Amino acid sequence: MKFQGSENYVATADLMLAVNAAITLKRPLLVKGEPGTGKTMLAEEVAQSLGMPLLQWHIKSTTKAQQGLYEYDAVSRLRDSQLGDEKVKDIQNYIVKGVLWQAFTADQPVALLIDEIDKADIEFPNDLLRELDRMEFYCYETRELVKAKNRPLVFITSNNEKELPDAFLRRCFFHYIKFPDAPVMQQIVDVHFPGLKTELLTVAMKTFFDIRNLPGLKKKPSTSELLDWLKLLMAEDIPLAALQSADQKVSVPPLVGALLKNEQDVTLFEKLVFMNQRNR
Repeated sequence: MKFQGSENYVATADLMLAVNAAITLKRPLLVKGEPGTGKTMLAEEVAQSLGMPLLQWHIKSTTKAQQGLYEYDAVSRLRDSQLGDEKVKDIQNYIVKGVLWQAFTADQPVALLIDEIDKADIEFPNDLLRELDRMEFYCYETRELVKAKNRPLVFITSNNEKELPDAFLRRCFFHYIKFPDAPVMQQIVDVHFPGLKTELLTVAMKTFFDIRNLPGLKKKPSTSELLDWLKLLMAEDIPLAALQSADQKVSVPPLVGALLKNEQDVTLFEKLVFMNQRNR
């Protein structure tokens, strides 16, 4: 079982190597990188490529590790007991299985995505150490040891908002998705917009990387934002002349709101344009 890329996802050689290393080692693949570099999509494409069902657990600041295992719905059981419902006699009716329970008990190997783990409390990764390491956990309400029938292929993404514990990192295979350079970015664009005119792509890519390289940006535009911008340029049928001035000086591109997402960065870019025009 090896990942060799897919038609819908441009995977570099080192990224494919990382996925296959995690498969060989039977360890979770921890993927970091800038937001919008395709970390979540990687799990989706690998699962599809290998013919595995994908279970997704999107982490929030309030998410607890226990929710990934199971939750006991005591409130519903109390209500049903007051109503005289017969199902209260079986506690199994009030156990809500989490994604880890579903992954462990699936009849075939599945891919499991734990998305944006750094959003949760700092203790969240530590609370999953034993379960991810031993591929088992105990349900105290039903006195049942839940063991994995098949070891799931685990993807864990992080935007580096918090440092992850060393004990957790030790159990993962790590890969950092570098921001694509121009040739790789062109491959990504070709996948999404195969009919895009070369002239438009060349000018749009130059504008995009010029903005990204602007010093002092609070949030640099990402791959997904470039794709959104190109989609808008095509939908609005923006002429090539609108993307570049006749003398190749810096100018504010149309629909720049797809690339710059806060007022500080827009102001900074407008100041650069103003200074550039004064120097003409």
